[in-house]
Amino acid sequence: MKPNFNKSAEGLIPVIIQDSSTNKVLMLGYMNEEAFQKTSKEMIVTFFSRSKNRLWTKGEESGNFLKVKEIKIDCDNDTLLIKADPLGPVCHTGQDTCFSEKNESTDFIRKLEQIIENRKSNPIDTSYTSTLFAKGINKIAQKVGEEAVELVIEAKDSNEELFKNEAADLLFHYLVLLSAKGYTLLDIENNLKSRNKG
Repeated sequence: MKPNFNKSAEGLIPVIIQDSSTNKVLMLGYMNEEAFQKTSKEMIVTFFSRSKNRLWTKGEESGNFLKVKEIKIDCDNDTLLIKADPLGPVCHTGQDTCFSEKNESTDFIRKLEQIIENRKSNPIDTSYTSTLFAKGINKIAQKVGEEAVELVIEAKDSNEELFKNEAADLLFHYLVLLSAKGYTLLDIENNLKSRNKG
C-alpha cells in the first residue's frame, strides 16, 4: 500500500474513519506520510492536524483512541478508509460520530447539565438547585429515591401528564446527583456502551 501524498501541495490525503463493527462513518481527518507511518506501526489512528500544524493522535487528551482494524486505499491511491474500534465518543460534542444529526433532546440535557453545574459552582440563594447542593449528598440521594417512588406510583395509573412530570422530576434530580458525585450523563452513557455486547 503506497498512498500518494504528492497530489496536494500540503502533502496531505483525506482519511475516512469507519466503525469496524457497525460500518458507521465516524469522522474525516487528514494524514501526511509521517502520520500514516505512525498509524500503520502503532495501529492507533494519528492524523496531521491542520489547526495545530502537527501530528495529532485521536484521543491523546480524551483517551478516546481509535484502534485500527483495517486500512484500505482507494483506486487513485489518494484517499484512505480506516476501519477502527472507537474507545469512546469520537466527536468533540460527545456524539459517537461527527455526522450525527442534531439531537435537540440530547442538546437540551447537555445544556441542563451545564446549568446544574453552574448552580453548584456559583450558588444562588433563590435557586432550588443550589439549595439541594447546600444540603449535601445525602439529601440529594434521598430526593432521587423519593422521585423514583413517585414515578413508580404514577406508572400504575393512567394520567399521562402526571407520569411525565414525575419522570422529569426524577431525571432532573438524577442529573443533580451525578453532578454532586462529579459525573455527567455522558460518563454513564460510556459505561453502558462498554457493557453493550451487541
